[in-house]
Amino acid sequence: MPSPQLLVLFGSQTGTAQDVSERLGREARRRRLGCRVQALDSYPVVNLINEPLVIFVCATAGQGDPPDNMKNFWKFIFRKNLPSTSLCRMDFAVLGLGDSSYAKYNFVAKKLHRRLLQLGGSALLPLCLGDDQHELGPDAAVDPWLRDLWEKVLELYPVPQDLSVIPPGVPLPSKFTLHFLQEAPTMCSEEQGAASPDSQGPPSELQPFLAPMVTNQRVTGPLHFQDVRLIEFDITGSGISFAAGDVVLIQPSNSAAHVQQFCQVLGLNPDQCFTLQPREPDVPCPLRLPQPCSMQHLVSQYLDITSVPRRSFFELLACLSVHEVEREKLLEFSSARGQEELHEYCSRPRRTILEVLCDFPHTAGAIPPDYLLDLIPPIRPRAFSIASSLLAYPSRLQILVAVVQYQTRLKEPRRGLCSSWLASLDPGRGPVRVPLWVQPGGLAFPETPDTPVIMVGPGTGVAPFRAAIQERVAQGRTGNILFFGCRWRDQDFYWEAEWQDLERKGCLTLVTAFSREQPCPSPTLQERKVYVQHRLRELGPLVWELLDRQGAFFYLAGNAKSMPADVSEALTSVFQEEGGLSGPDAGAYLARLQRMLRFQTETWA
Repeated sequence: MPSPQLLVLFGSQTGTAQDVSERLGREARRRRLGCRVQALDSYPVVNLINEPLVIFVCATAGQGDPPDNMKNFWKFIFRKNLPSTSLCRMDFAVLGLGDSSYAKYNFVAKKLHRRLLQLGGSALLPLCLGDDQHELGPDAAVDPWLRDLWEKVLELYPVPQDLSVIPPGVPLPSKFTLHFLQEAPTMCSEEQGAASPDSQGPPSELQPFLAPMVTNQRVTGPLHFQDVRLIEFDITGSGISFAAGDVVLIQPSNSAAHVQQFCQVLGLNPDQCFTLQPREPDVPCPLRLPQPCSMQHLVSQYLDITSVPRRSFFELLACLSVHEVEREKLLEFSSARGQEELHEYCSRPRRTILEVLCDFPHTAGAIPPDYLLDLIPPIRPRAFSIASSLLAYPSRLQILVAVVQYQTRLKEPRRGLCSSWLASLDPGRGPVRVPLWVQPGGLAFPETPDTPVIMVGPGTGVAPFRAAIQERVAQGRTGNILFFGCRWRDQDFYWEAEWQDLERKGCLTLVTAFSREQPCPSPTLQERKVYVQHRLRELGPLVWELLDRQGAFFYLAGNAKSMPADVSEALTSVFQEEGGLSGPDAGAYLARLQRMLRFQTETWA
């Protein structure tokens, strides 16, 4: 390969932007271009002034926030003292990945594109906006944009005359080679990489703390459709500390049954040990994998075999297939014209990588082990709002987990990897340890003791507010107003007794909305469901008094689908009715609260 010319930098929250970036890297290599692919925060941003050609691939997280792995870059690039000619030698292109059902659709990519132009960069192409809501997903916008991109790039860096483009059906060399060991190593790979009480610094992704699980208790009633768990961990000696609004990250494992099935389909020996070696000098080995490593550890702890595969999976699988009929189908799934059929086969029913491999057994059985890390993404940690305060529960950390399970047209129910794994662990049957670490969340609570706090947390969205209320009550702060919504008082009213006790003590004002318990006005009318946004409107005078006259902070946590927009709409109507503001002025008032961090949200899909 020639010296690196193209740089691909990504900001990714769920892995989609990283997957698209790695696709760019592969397509560059096919065109004989040197290419580096890096997360934005792992790249020394001061070097950007020397880069001739950079592609930025950015997702938008939460309510218009940059992903976690580009937050440092984001702060740097928006420094006011950067000269307007900083990037005058750089050609760039920005590819955004977002969801048009969110208010701030592709906000990060749009804002970055404008900022790069302000700093003197030259845009090779207009901004690309991939949309999750499109029936073909982001590829509907990404595919034609990439065709235009490569035309522009090859004008700048033509393929050398003595070489040709490597065609799509030919597999590129794997990133790593697996060197199998004749004898099993003495060190058990599972014990490596965990933080102990003697570890330097707090636990992290590379050194999580193996926290003993103390309790794992279902907190929804027996008639409720959803299994929700209150799980408690002992963090004694971990060095972990946290405040209200912080999140815990948990690294889940694949089930033993799935690991066994995967090894059978691919013909792998789970006890076989290997060392990993990169093919290229600038490619590091995954830091989460021990050296040497067993195949059992690789499959159970690292490879995300129950995730829904992306198009890149089918592209590589087609290259590796030695079975004519299976290869033909895989090539169709990986082509631009086959995306509708791939959506029907894979995305819509949420078919997993393991299930796809079982559907293509001849191909699966012939996959060279060297390609496993190219083919299957790593298991990503899952973030949960911390639902307890160290001031109330010293040396303990609690989370509220809704076990994800739903039905598609496939026979097997779809299950969330981390929530199902956590629910399966029973500390009553023997010691259970879970790898975890803590990081700041999206909510920050006021430090001034007399500032009131309005919290809206329907369902499991109440979790971070329990931590906040415990912390504030322990500090003697009484201006706590909680709007909590659920379906049934006797089935999913989390921490009912705790809230009522705090109400009696004068530490909390609790407002509830039980959506399925409203009396039906007449047999001919549909039952009216009452949600938290309805309660906000009913208590408009109190909400306006707290926000406008007492400087209250307003917080919202929960499902991102329609609830955040409904709550924002309720608030603007309160501003109009109680504050006498016009529609535009009410919207501007809400925007001002957001800018001042007096309106904060933490939502999840």
